[in-house]
Amino acid sequence: MTTKFPIFQIVDESGELINEQYKEQITEELVKTFYYNMVRIRTFDRKAISLQRQGRLGTYAPFEGQEASQVGSALALEKDDWVFPTYRDHGATLTFGANMARTYLYWNGRVEGCVPEEGKKIFPPAVPIATQIPHAAGAAMAEKRKGTNNAAIAYFGDGATSEGDFHEGLNFASVFQAPTIFFNQNNGFAISVPIEKQMNSETIAQKAVAYDMPGIRVDGNDIFAVYFQTKEGLDRARNGEGPTLIEAMTWRYGAHTTADDPTKYRNQSDSNEIREIRDPLLRVERYMKLNGFWDEEWVEKIKEEITNEVEQAVKDMESFPKPNVNDLFDHVFETPTWTIAKQKEQYLQLLGGEG
Repeated sequence: MTTKFPIFQIVDESGELINEQYKEQITEELVKTFYYNMVRIRTFDRKAISLQRQGRLGTYAPFEGQEASQVGSALALEKDDWVFPTYRDHGATLTFGANMARTYLYWNGRVEGCVPEEGKKIFPPAVPIATQIPHAAGAAMAEKRKGTNNAAIAYFGDGATSEGDFHEGLNFASVFQAPTIFFNQNNGFAISVPIEKQMNSETIAQKAVAYDMPGIRVDGNDIFAVYFQTKEGLDRARNGEGPTLIEAMTWRYGAHTTADDPTKYRNQSDSNEIREIRDPLLRVERYMKLNGFWDEEWVEKIKEEITNEVEQAVKDMESFPKPNVNDLFDHVFETPTWTIAKQKEQYLQLLGGEG
């Protein structure tokens, strides 16, 4: 089955263009946009881990190593499209236009962190596995019914394909030919469970066959492949040709979350080897140098700009007004149940009546 679903690649690990079909479309501006956004979200990610270790941020889900998958797919979207992320896709949402300070607020457990920028259709990050997949199909169905040209993308990991929501979402999108991209980042592990222990099929892409939609495997560390395949899937969706399932083969260097120890279930030396050979940023850097796009002065300038942006976002996050304790209780149900009301009363008494 892997021969029927080969891994699509445009630029190899050495930075060489191996697919001439896209040569004319790969401009210096596009490549620099790729690189800028990947550096930006990696800087954000590393800062978040540092803040968590200092006790300034809650438990955090890192994504370093998956930048090409998240940036490439997000840049392929149009401004009025829908994004349905998991708890690990803040790289994609930041690229799509999410506010950085509010993204940090989300990781401090603040409801404000779920509020997108004005005009941005970004669903709150889904922590329950795969629940965002039917939501994406539904939003896409609604856009089609309204006669717009908008599409939706749902992000999910390999573990989500073992959930019923995955199949329900794909089935609805297939039946109604909804303009949806189902974007899987196959990291090889659902927390500690390796992919060969959670499914018997050789690929995730082949699951598309059951729903009569295109199933594509891409090198998830090749941002060129991710970008153009996502864009082509979106073009098909906007043309009324229905959904696409994309399996991006990638690797996350670090832990599932900052509360996890990956050495318990995988060999972390693999990450060091992958970083040297297949790192998504390094691949773009090699491509830029081979094609005369590399500008040391420009690189230093954007790194300084990004660092300043991240530091300002942290300041904004930490200077945000203290949370309203009522938010813990008032938004669970439209009309609070007696149990919620009692919990709120007891908690406020514990705090000395301050809400």
